[in-house]
Amino acid sequence: MNNVIQRTASVTGSYAPLVASSLVGSVTISCPPTNVGTVYFLGDDGSDVAWVPGEWHSFRSIDLAAVRIKGTAGDKITIVGGTW
Repeated sequence: MNNVIQRTASVTGSYAPLVASSLVGSVTISCPPTNVGTVYFLGDDGSDVAWVPGEWHSFRSIDLAAVRIKGTAGDKITIVGGTW
């Protein structure tokens, strides 16, 4: 069954997953241009991958629970797509 994914995730000062439990989908993840600071994604090699306000990328069949973010508390990430 295909389901729509539309979420907002809050950014904190330490790494946290985008969602609490496994959710695989094809989505666009974006940092709204209204964010105050850079959002850091934990890279597959353990490095910080910086996304600036307004930056977005699309992913196919990604487990959102495996994606970890940190940055300025109060900033947001939007996730839009589906489980197709």
